[in-house]
Amino acid sequence: MNDIVSELERRRVEARSGGGAKRVAAQHSKGKLTARERIELLLDENSFEEFDMFVTHRCTDFGMEQTKFSGDGVVTGWGTINGRMVYVFSQDFTVFGGSLSETHAAKICKIMDMAVQNQAPVIGLNDSGGARIQEGVASLAGYAEVFQRNILASGVIPQISVIMGPCAGGAVYSPAMTDFIFMVQDSSYMFVTGPDVVKTVTNEIITAEELGGATTHTTKSSVADGAYSNDVETLAEVRRFFDFLPLNNRDKSPTRPFYDDPARLEHSLDTLAPENPNVPYDMKELILKIADEGDLFEVKENFAKNIITGFIRLEGSTVGVVANQPMVLAGCLDIDSSRKAARFVRFCDSFDIPLLTLVDVPGFLPGTSQEYGGIIVHGAKLLFAFGEATVPKVTVITRKAYGGAYDVMSSKHLRGDYNYAWPSAQIAVMGAKGAVEILYRSEINDSELVKQRTEEYENRFANPFVAAEKGFIDEVIMPHSTRLRVCRAFATLRNKKAQNPWKKHDNIPL
Repeated sequence: MNDIVSELERRRVEARSGGGAKRVAAQHSKGKLTARERIELLLDENSFEEFDMFVTHRCTDFGMEQTKFSGDGVVTGWGTINGRMVYVFSQDFTVFGGSLSETHAAKICKIMDMAVQNQAPVIGLNDSGGARIQEGVASLAGYAEVFQRNILASGVIPQISVIMGPCAGGAVYSPAMTDFIFMVQDSSYMFVTGPDVVKTVTNEIITAEELGGATTHTTKSSVADGAYSNDVETLAEVRRFFDFLPLNNRDKSPTRPFYDDPARLEHSLDTLAPENPNVPYDMKELILKIADEGDLFEVKENFAKNIITGFIRLEGSTVGVVANQPMVLAGCLDIDSSRKAARFVRFCDSFDIPLLTLVDVPGFLPGTSQEYGGIIVHGAKLLFAFGEATVPKVTVITRKAYGGAYDVMSSKHLRGDYNYAWPSAQIAVMGAKGAVEILYRSEINDSELVKQRTEEYENRFANPFVAAEKGFIDEVIMPHSTRLRVCRAFATLRNKKAQNPWKKHDNIPL
């Protein structure tokens, strides 16, 4: 018995050492943590239960049978984050560069299957050189097995990918199918084809960081939802983010203790929207003053900044926020902002997270680049997402709500539950100047008459009352009472039940 116990301990020490001290030191020299160190930081202390510690690869080609490491380049198991269960896999770059083999993939698939079965989220810590070339098509099959599980788990359990090193080729498609992707600045990258292939095929000379680094994917491609300066900060932010999410699509989001009065009045909001409708203001100020303790976790903060998406808490419960940002492009909807918001809305609807929409939108961004890029179909994505959502939906129009963009931004006509407006709201087909130019085209050369017509139009339509008279706005509220009214609205919607007609699935305009 003692011999077996000694052998068990020897094997455990060997497995925990990864690719050996030299390779661990190389990992640390790059400012990166090892796979196990990352799990220790991500999960609650002493909560990790590991699976398949002693698994090794089965490859016998290219002399691979001579080199085997326990765990085969990935650490898998489950643990807790602030006491809530989560499954996790962490690729070990010190073992074969974290490359994916048949058994490596099988370990990941096992915990994904268990996560779906036991209704808990999955977090993947990716740090891999890609498919293990020595195994050929077996490693490609392993990727496909993981992809299939990503697809089946989508909308059932939250899936989070953290890119903490290289992620290239087929490896990028698994994170792309998860709900959220976070990256580490300067030490992680994602691309389908690397810089060498790009140079060979297109003659472009580009670095890995420029091609697929964290800055690229958070500002240009929108592949990643956030990026942080190092492994430690990234894992701390993932822990914070995890606390906003439910464990599965049948679970409610966690309710946290809060110390912020739901009836708190913010009189500074009465002067937030400038009297001149062409002067911008920061919509984040409103979000922070509505949220419990001013806490906002923003998603895709550095992409399509003309719309804000993120999570706050109201009376301790998670709420998803979608808000136009007048500081950027006057808050117009364009291709990028429509895609960004549509995906966020669909996530919230999948996991029963209520939606708060803050509206100040002058319309869709005009121009040939937008039309050629398909703004029609991309704008329809956001329209579709809000329209199909059955979660509680509260909308507050702070200033402009013009044209089709008024409809799209969770209007009453898309089954908004509570639709409020500030006294400064202007709900109309278009702004006064454009309307007058169309309605009184024959008088356009008479500046005095145009001024008079513009004032008449503004007096008639540049207010929330026409919409309120028709029941499209439930109430015109004072800005300082926004938190109070929104909290009360969501409180009445806690038992909301709404269903769409039966279907296999919808056909969103992708």
